[in-house]
Amino acid sequence: MVPFGCGTRRAGPYPFVVLGLGRVSRYGDGVATLLDPPAAPPDEELESPLISETELSEVHASTRPITKADRIAQTIVMALLFAGPAIMCLHGSCANDADIWWHMRTGEWILQHHAVPYVDSFSGPFAGQPWLAYSWLFELVVAKLFQWLGLVGIAAYSAAMILTISVAIYHLVRRLQSDFTLSVLLTFVAMFSMGHMFTPRPWLFTILLFVLEIDILMHARRTGKLSELAWLPVIFALWANVHIQFVDGLLVLGLAVAEALAARWWSAAQKRVGPTWLGGALLASIFATLANPYGWHVYRVAYDLATQAGALNKVTELQALPFRSPSDFVILLLTLGSAGALAWHRRLASFEGALLAFSAILSFRSQRDVWIIATVAIAILASAITGRRKAIGKLPGLATGLAGVVAILAVSASFVVLHVNNSELQIQVSENMPVRAVEVIREKGFSGPLYNDFNWGGYLIQNLGLPVSIDGRQNLYGDQGMDRSVATWNGEPDWATDGQLVSARLVIGPVHTPLIQLLRIDPRFQLAYEDKVAAVFVARK
Repeated sequence: MVPFGCGTRRAGPYPFVVLGLGRVSRYGDGVATLLDPPAAPPDEELESPLISETELSEVHASTRPITKADRIAQTIVMALLFAGPAIMCLHGSCANDADIWWHMRTGEWILQHHAVPYVDSFSGPFAGQPWLAYSWLFELVVAKLFQWLGLVGIAAYSAAMILTISVAIYHLVRRLQSDFTLSVLLTFVAMFSMGHMFTPRPWLFTILLFVLEIDILMHARRTGKLSELAWLPVIFALWANVHIQFVDGLLVLGLAVAEALAARWWSAAQKRVGPTWLGGALLASIFATLANPYGWHVYRVAYDLATQAGALNKVTELQALPFRSPSDFVILLLTLGSAGALAWHRRLASFEGALLAFSAILSFRSQRDVWIIATVAIAILASAITGRRKAIGKLPGLATGLAGVVAILAVSASFVVLHVNNSELQIQVSENMPVRAVEVIREKGFSGPLYNDFNWGGYLIQNLGLPVSIDGRQNLYGDQGMDRSVATWNGEPDWATDGQLVSARLVIGPVHTPLIQLLRIDPRFQLAYEDKVAAVFVARK
């Protein structure tokens, strides 16, 4: 089984107490409560499912004026909310990831050749085979950061993206929800639930851009204001150059278009934004995705990845939620809570209902996609639950900006306070990667063909320089190649007949794997180096 990440705990980085999300109780003024059915609402509560812009304005109008003390307190809370997830990432292993290495090497290749690759040049068995670097822009970013700052640059990428995602989710929630306390709680829950995704991968761009898309769509549908739809093609033009999951964003936009088209016959459909505007935004966004070095061929890559079912059983991050950590159960509660909110307001047959179903299918199919259901569920809950009329008024935009600046300063200071430097980060890497083994191989001049473990392929591409037998690019190796490698490293009965192992002159792998134990007694190989992390074997002459 291929582990999720690289030696890090999957349970998410936040050592906080998780609050169960059942029916929200009344604890006093300003605290959220689920609405009763519209037929008989209490006098002091708002009366509307999935509150409209007009009703949201009425809520703001009914709140008590915000005082200077309120501004200061809320600004501090927001700064902590924005900075907290990024700081916890820095406290963990924010630069320690198995796949970041081949991403960086691809970025270096692009910088060296001033072009993007169309064929593979890092793999032994698949050298020269078609391969598209569909995250090429992300790879350029991390390659330059690594050149400038080393591993600190990778940690800085993770921290900056996580902080930006926190701000984006809060903005999404705050535009749907007038109650500050509830907005903070929902944002915190969303960030906690996707905490194990906070690794230096291109999917951080996808999470951010997906949140922005949902924010724009929810606001346009609620208010009928169309100006923000013009940002969608810009978002998708960037998205198609940093991560392949822009396709998920297009499918969500397609759901909005379908609802607008069905508005004539579907009473539950929104009618504030017509199909012409949404359809135009969808077409413009599709054309914007073609503004990448590979053009329409990125869609072929997306299809290949989506239909590669074998990887779902081999790569842990692609498997279904295991429900072994608190964040998994928070995802479940968010899903049930948002479905219950839609059912309470008789809105299951709506865009939100279709969006929730789409998100649940993707997220429960693969734990790597939990950010989809987290974002959608939080948006639904924010629009379906309201605070009391005596809640504190909304902060001015300047206070939010100030909170963002304070959060940036806090995260920057955390690099010093938490001793996030290249030496410490290199120690973290050496606990999971064959750092010393690679140095020995270079010192002794061992040559390939190389046979290696799946998780270490990316690191070896970046640091050893020999063509690898396999690495994290699952679409290059396919189900058959991954199955063969996993079977061999697990020591299954036909391990000795693996063609790549038979032809290998150099083998490197985790010291406790079954294959390493078998090679200790195999007359074809002799042990050349071993430490607590890795073992190196060379073929006998």
